[in-house]
Amino acid sequence: MKLITLYLPEPYIEALDRLVNRKFYPNRAEAIRSAIHDLLRDEFWIVEKKRQKKNRRRNGNGRKKRKSIRKRGA
Repeated sequence: MKLITLYLPEPYIEALDRLVNRKFYPNRAEAIRSAIHDLLRDEFWIVEKKRQKKNRRRNGNGRKKRKSIRKRGA
């Protein structure tokens, strides 16, 4: 992990402290990590996966549909 420094508005810090005091998170850093994880999951990773899937289809590298083979009856 890498260390970053950021400035947050006072109401954000107060809310983080309330979450920590109520034992939702062990500390501020973990609460912030969790929030960033959720943001990335919702806003970036899901969109990125959809983009990659679309590009694979466009380039012909996606899954190909099987052709169904019908057996003709006697």
